[in-house]
Amino acid sequence: MIEGRATARYVRGSAQKAKLVMDLIRGQGVDRALATLKFSHKRVARDISKVLRSAVANAQQKEGVSGEVDRLYVGSCYANQGPSLKRIRAAPMGRAHRILKRTSHLTVIVNERTEHAVAVGIPSSDPIEDDSDTLGSEDEGSSTTPEKTTKENAQAGSATPTDG
Repeated sequence: MIEGRATARYVRGSAQKAKLVMDLIRGQGVDRALATLKFSHKRVARDISKVLRSAVANAQQKEGVSGEVDRLYVGSCYANQGPSLKRIRAAPMGRAHRILKRTSHLTVIVNERTEHAVAVGIPSSDPIEDDSDTLGSEDEGSSTTPEKTTKENAQAGSATPTDG
């Protein structure tokens, strides 16, 4: 299986914020992942997009790759914490507060789908769920809970609280 890997180190921004964006693209096809990153409102999405393009280029340089970008998908991606830059901010009464300017290391790995997965028609990135068979499948006349007997209805009616 062909694999392309790219890492961007010392990217300004916390790893926690980068993980939120990376969760959006994990498992998607490359084209769909790039579109998702383009329309994301997070600043780190631009950096992740650069890393993803680099990983695709690295995968295309390997021997035995088909060259089709449509067959590539984001196999895994993660953000590790990098070193924090420690800065000082002046505070009242001669004090100082520490500011941590966090950095992160972004890694994206793209894989190529197998011949079998493409030939069989396995969805490339994320299957579209078809809810047509689950909606309206129950008959409106049938009920999933058993109906109460008249004795149970009488007991339930006498157990109501009074508004006194």
